[in-house]
Amino acid sequence: MLRSRRSRLLLALTALALSLRPVAAQDEPEKDHPSVPRFPGFSIEEAKVTDFDSFEFPLTEDYKTVEGKSWQYLYQLKEGARKPSELEVIRNYESQFKARGGRLLYKGTGNTVATMMMPLGKGERWLNLSIENDAGTIRMAIIETAAMKQKLEFSADEMAEQFAASGTVTLHGVLFETAKTDIQPESNAVLDEVAALLKKDTALKLKINGHTDNVGAKAANLTLSRGRAAAVKTGLVSRGIAADRLTAEGYGDTKPVADNGNDEGRRQNRCVELVKQ
Repeated sequence: MLRSRRSRLLLALTALALSLRPVAAQDEPEKDHPSVPRFPGFSIEEAKVTDFDSFEFPLTEDYKTVEGKSWQYLYQLKEGARKPSELEVIRNYESQFKARGGRLLYKGTGNTVATMMMPLGKGERWLNLSIENDAGTIRMAIIETAAMKQKLEFSADEMAEQFAASGTVTLHGVLFETAKTDIQPESNAVLDEVAALLKKDTALKLKINGHTDNVGAKAANLTLSRGRAAAVKTGLVSRGIAADRLTAEGYGDTKPVADNGNDEGRRQNRCVELVKQ
Protein backbone atom coordinates (compact mmCIF):
# COMPACT_ATOMS: atom_id res chain seq x y z
CA MET A 1 0.00 0.00 0.00
CA LEU A 2 1.32 3.42 -0.89
CA ARG A 3 2.21 5.78 1.89
CA SER A 4 0.08 8.81 2.45
CA ARG A 5 1.16 11.94 0.56
CA ARG A 6 1.96 13.72 3.82
CA SER A 7 4.15 10.91 5.19
CA ARG A 8 6.14 10.56 1.99
CA LEU A 9 6.65 14.31 1.69
CA LEU A 10 7.89 14.50 5.29
CA LEU A 11 10.30 11.65 4.60
CA ALA A 12 11.62 13.34 1.47
CA LEU A 13 12.11 16.66 3.25
CA THR A 14 13.75 15.00 6.24
CA ALA A 15 16.17 13.18 3.96
CA LEU A 16 16.92 16.44 2.16
CA ALA A 17 17.56 18.26 5.44
CA LEU A 18 19.85 15.52 6.76
CA SER A 19 21.84 15.28 3.53
CA LEU A 20 22.68 18.96 3.22
CA ARG A 21 25.95 20.29 4.52
CA PRO A 22 26.90 23.77 5.72
CA VAL A 23 28.50 26.03 3.13
CA ALA A 24 31.37 28.31 4.05
CA ALA A 25 30.44 31.96 3.70
CA GLN A 26 33.26 32.73 1.27
CA ASP A 27 32.10 29.91 -1.03
CA GLU A 28 28.42 30.82 -1.03
CA PRO A 29 28.21 32.83 -4.31
CA GLU A 30 29.60 29.89 -6.33
CA LYS A 31 27.15 27.33 -4.98
CA ASP A 32 24.00 28.35 -6.86
CA HIS A 33 22.82 26.08 -9.64
CA PRO A 34 24.29 27.47 -12.90
CA SER A 35 20.85 27.92 -14.50
CA VAL A 36 18.42 28.14 -11.56
CA PRO A 37 19.38 31.11 -9.39
CA ARG A 38 18.23 31.74 -5.85
CA PHE A 39 15.28 34.03 -5.17
CA PRO A 40 16.45 37.64 -4.57
CA GLY A 41 17.17 38.47 -0.94
CA PHE A 42 18.08 34.90 0.12
CA SER A 43 21.40 33.39 1.12
CA ILE A 44 22.53 29.79 0.90
CA GLU A 45 22.70 28.14 4.29
CA GLU A 46 23.35 24.57 3.17
CA ALA A 47 24.05 22.82 -0.12
CA LYS A 48 24.80 19.41 -1.60
CA VAL A 49 25.77 18.65 -5.20
CA THR A 50 26.21 15.04 -6.39
CA ASP A 51 26.90 13.52 -9.79
CA PHE A 52 24.10 10.99 -9.46
CA ASP A 53 21.25 10.83 -6.95
CA SER A 54 17.47 10.60 -6.78
CA PHE A 55 14.56 12.62 -5.39
CA GLU A 56 10.87 11.87 -4.96
CA PHE A 57 8.96 14.71 -6.60
CA PRO A 58 5.35 15.15 -5.44
CA LEU A 59 2.72 15.08 -8.18
CA THR A 60 -1.05 15.40 -8.06
CA GLU A 61 -1.77 11.72 -7.44
CA ASP A 62 1.54 10.29 -6.28
CA TYR A 63 5.30 10.81 -6.33
CA LYS A 64 7.79 10.34 -9.15
CA THR A 65 11.33 9.22 -8.37
CA VAL A 66 13.77 10.99 -10.70
CA GLU A 67 17.47 10.13 -10.96
CA GLY A 68 20.35 12.16 -12.32
CA LYS A 69 22.74 14.92 -11.32
CA SER A 70 21.47 16.47 -8.12
CA TRP A 71 21.53 19.92 -6.50
CA GLN A 72 19.92 20.42 -3.09
CA TYR A 73 19.78 23.74 -1.28
CA LEU A 74 18.52 25.41 1.86
CA TYR A 75 18.00 29.16 1.36
CA GLN A 76 17.31 31.62 4.18
CA LEU A 77 15.96 35.17 3.89
CA LYS A 78 18.67 37.73 4.65
CA GLU A 79 18.14 40.09 7.55
CA GLY A 80 16.31 43.21 6.37
CA ALA A 81 15.46 41.77 2.95
CA ARG A 82 11.93 41.99 1.59
CA LYS A 83 9.99 38.84 2.32
CA PRO A 84 8.05 37.52 -0.71
CA SER A 85 4.81 35.61 -0.57
CA GLU A 86 4.86 31.85 -1.06
CA LEU A 87 2.94 32.21 -4.31
CA GLU A 88 5.41 34.83 -5.56
CA VAL A 89 8.30 32.40 -5.10
CA ILE A 90 6.50 29.65 -7.00
CA ARG A 91 5.41 31.94 -9.84
CA ASN A 92 8.96 33.26 -10.19
CA TYR A 93 10.39 29.81 -10.83
CA GLU A 94 7.37 28.74 -12.87
CA SER A 95 8.01 31.67 -15.23
CA GLN A 96 11.66 30.67 -15.60
CA PHE A 97 10.70 27.11 -16.50
CA LYS A 98 7.90 28.13 -18.88
CA ALA A 99 10.31 30.42 -20.72
CA ARG A 100 12.39 27.34 -21.49
CA GLY A 101 9.52 25.08 -22.53
CA GLY A 102 8.78 23.73 -19.06
CA ARG A 103 5.65 23.60 -16.94
CA LEU A 104 4.33 23.45 -13.41
CA LEU A 105 3.34 19.85 -12.63
CA TYR A 106 2.10 20.24 -9.06
CA LYS A 107 1.35 22.99 -6.55
CA GLY A 108 0.33 21.94 -3.08
CA THR A 109 -2.43 23.46 -1.00
CA GLY A 110 -1.30 26.69 0.60
CA ASN A 111 1.43 27.39 -2.00
CA THR A 112 4.13 25.74 0.11
CA VAL A 113 5.19 22.92 -2.23
CA ALA A 114 5.66 22.89 -6.00
CA THR A 115 7.08 20.57 -8.65
CA MET A 116 8.04 21.66 -12.15
CA MET A 117 9.89 20.18 -15.12
CA MET A 118 11.50 21.43 -18.32
CA PRO A 119 13.23 19.71 -21.28
CA LEU A 120 17.02 19.70 -21.16
CA GLY A 121 18.72 18.39 -24.28
CA LYS A 122 17.91 14.68 -24.38
CA GLY A 123 16.88 14.75 -20.72
CA GLU A 124 14.86 16.84 -18.30
CA ARG A 125 15.40 19.26 -15.43
CA TRP A 126 13.11 18.71 -12.42
CA LEU A 127 12.64 21.22 -9.62
CA ASN A 128 10.99 20.88 -6.22
CA LEU A 129 10.34 23.85 -3.96
CA SER A 130 9.37 23.57 -0.31
CA ILE A 131 8.60 26.97 1.20
CA GLU A 132 8.68 27.24 4.99
CA ASN A 133 8.55 29.78 7.81
CA ASP A 134 6.09 32.08 6.02
CA ALA A 135 8.42 32.22 2.98
CA GLY A 136 11.49 32.91 5.09
CA THR A 137 13.03 29.57 4.17
CA ILE A 138 13.17 27.85 0.78
CA ARG A 139 14.29 24.26 0.26
CA MET A 140 15.12 23.47 -3.35
CA ALA A 141 15.89 20.13 -5.01
CA ILE A 142 16.96 19.91 -8.66
CA ILE A 143 17.56 16.74 -10.65
CA GLU A 144 18.84 16.79 -14.22
CA THR A 145 18.13 13.44 -15.78
CA ALA A 146 20.94 11.67 -17.54
CA ALA A 147 22.22 8.17 -17.69
CA MET A 148 24.57 7.39 -14.84
CA LYS A 149 28.08 7.00 -16.11
CA GLN A 150 28.54 3.27 -15.75
CA LYS A 151 31.18 2.25 -13.27
CA LEU A 152 31.79 -1.46 -13.58
CA GLU A 153 30.80 -3.13 -10.32
CA PHE A 154 32.58 -6.42 -10.95
CA SER A 155 34.87 -7.73 -13.62
CA ALA A 156 34.49 -11.36 -14.69
CA ASP A 157 37.46 -12.32 -12.49
CA GLU A 158 36.07 -10.43 -9.49
CA MET A 159 32.72 -12.18 -9.88
CA ALA A 160 34.50 -15.54 -10.00
CA GLU A 161 36.21 -14.71 -6.70
CA GLN A 162 32.89 -13.63 -5.18
CA PHE A 163 31.16 -16.85 -6.26
CA ALA A 164 34.02 -18.88 -4.80
CA ALA A 165 33.73 -17.01 -1.50
CA SER A 166 29.95 -16.76 -1.02
CA GLY A 167 28.19 -18.30 -4.01
CA THR A 168 26.34 -15.08 -4.81
CA VAL A 169 26.94 -11.75 -6.55
CA THR A 170 24.56 -8.82 -6.14
CA LEU A 171 24.43 -6.37 -9.05
CA HIS A 172 23.08 -2.81 -8.83
CA GLY A 173 24.50 -1.87 -12.22
CA VAL A 174 21.81 -3.66 -14.21
CA LEU A 175 19.42 -0.76 -14.75
CA PHE A 176 15.83 -0.91 -15.98
CA GLU A 177 13.33 1.60 -17.28
CA THR A 178 11.06 2.81 -14.48
CA ALA A 179 8.36 0.21 -13.69
CA LYS A 180 9.38 -1.80 -16.77
CA THR A 181 11.47 -4.83 -17.65
CA ASP A 182 13.42 -3.05 -20.40
CA ILE A 183 17.15 -3.09 -19.62
CA GLN A 184 18.85 0.27 -20.13
CA PRO A 185 21.84 0.41 -22.51
CA GLU A 186 24.11 1.50 -19.63
CA SER A 187 23.83 -2.07 -18.30
CA ASN A 188 25.60 -3.63 -21.29
CA ALA A 189 29.04 -3.51 -19.68
CA VAL A 190 27.79 -5.44 -16.65
CA LEU A 191 26.05 -8.11 -18.73
CA ASP A 192 29.14 -8.42 -20.93
CA GLU A 193 31.23 -9.29 -17.86
CA VAL A 194 28.69 -11.86 -16.62
CA ALA A 195 28.69 -13.47 -20.06
CA ALA A 196 32.50 -13.44 -20.13
CA LEU A 197 32.58 -15.27 -16.82
CA LEU A 198 30.11 -17.90 -18.03
CA LYS A 199 32.14 -18.45 -21.21
CA LYS A 200 35.34 -18.83 -19.20
CA ASP A 201 33.79 -21.20 -16.64
CA THR A 202 31.75 -23.51 -18.85
CA ALA A 203 30.53 -25.58 -15.90
CA LEU A 204 29.03 -22.60 -14.11
CA LYS A 205 25.25 -22.34 -13.91
CA LEU A 206 23.43 -19.36 -12.45
CA LYS A 207 20.07 -18.56 -10.93
CA ILE A 208 19.06 -14.96 -11.63
CA ASN A 209 16.96 -13.42 -8.85
CA GLY A 210 15.11 -10.14 -9.35
CA HIS A 211 14.33 -7.86 -6.38
CA THR A 212 12.42 -4.57 -6.06
CA ASP A 213 11.77 -1.97 -3.38
CA ASN A 214 8.34 -1.79 -1.73
CA VAL A 215 6.95 1.15 -3.74
CA GLY A 216 3.73 -0.01 -5.39
CA ALA A 217 1.51 -3.05 -4.96
CA LYS A 218 3.18 -6.29 -3.87
CA ALA A 219 1.66 -8.31 -6.72
CA ALA A 220 2.92 -5.80 -9.28
CA ASN A 221 6.39 -5.80 -7.73
CA LEU A 222 6.51 -9.58 -7.85
CA THR A 223 5.55 -9.61 -11.53
CA LEU A 224 8.05 -6.86 -12.28
CA SER A 225 10.91 -8.65 -10.53
CA ARG A 226 10.20 -11.87 -12.42
CA GLY A 227 10.10 -10.01 -15.72
CA ARG A 228 13.38 -8.27 -14.98
CA ALA A 229 15.12 -11.51 -14.05
CA ALA A 230 13.84 -13.04 -17.28
CA ALA A 231 15.14 -10.02 -19.21
CA VAL A 232 18.62 -10.54 -17.76
CA LYS A 233 18.48 -14.19 -18.79
CA THR A 234 17.47 -13.16 -22.31
CA GLY A 235 20.33 -10.66 -22.39
CA LEU A 236 22.85 -13.35 -21.47
CA VAL A 237 21.42 -15.85 -23.97
CA SER A 238 21.78 -13.18 -26.68
CA ARG A 239 25.46 -13.02 -25.72
CA GLY A 240 25.95 -16.70 -26.50
CA ILE A 241 25.14 -18.35 -23.16
CA ALA A 242 23.07 -21.55 -23.33
CA ALA A 243 19.61 -21.04 -21.84
CA ASP A 244 19.79 -24.30 -19.85
CA ARG A 245 22.64 -22.83 -17.78
CA LEU A 246 20.36 -20.07 -16.50
CA THR A 247 17.19 -19.95 -14.44
CA ALA A 248 15.28 -16.79 -13.51
CA GLU A 249 13.04 -15.98 -10.56
CA GLY A 250 11.60 -12.85 -8.98
CA TYR A 251 10.90 -12.09 -5.34
CA GLY A 252 9.41 -8.62 -5.53
CA ASP A 253 9.90 -6.73 -2.27
CA THR A 254 9.89 -9.82 -0.02
CA LYS A 255 13.64 -9.96 0.64
CA PRO A 256 14.84 -6.43 1.43
CA VAL A 257 18.45 -5.96 2.48
CA ALA A 258 17.99 -2.34 3.58
CA ASP A 259 15.35 0.04 4.94
CA ASN A 260 12.67 0.83 2.35
CA GLY A 261 11.86 4.02 4.26
CA ASN A 262 14.52 6.09 2.48
CA ASP A 263 15.92 6.55 -1.04
CA GLU A 264 19.24 4.83 -0.38
CA GLY A 265 17.57 1.80 1.17
CA ARG A 266 15.17 1.47 -1.74
CA ARG A 267 18.08 1.77 -4.18
CA GLN A 268 19.87 -1.11 -2.47
CA ASN A 269 16.73 -3.24 -2.56
CA ARG A 270 16.38 -2.79 -6.34
CA CYS A 271 18.91 -5.29 -7.59
CA VAL A 272 19.69 -8.44 -9.54
CA GLU A 273 21.21 -11.28 -7.56
CA LEU A 274 23.23 -14.04 -9.24
CA VAL A 275 23.38 -17.35 -7.35
CA LYS A 276 25.78 -20.14 -8.24
CA GLN A 277 23.96 -23.43 -8.83
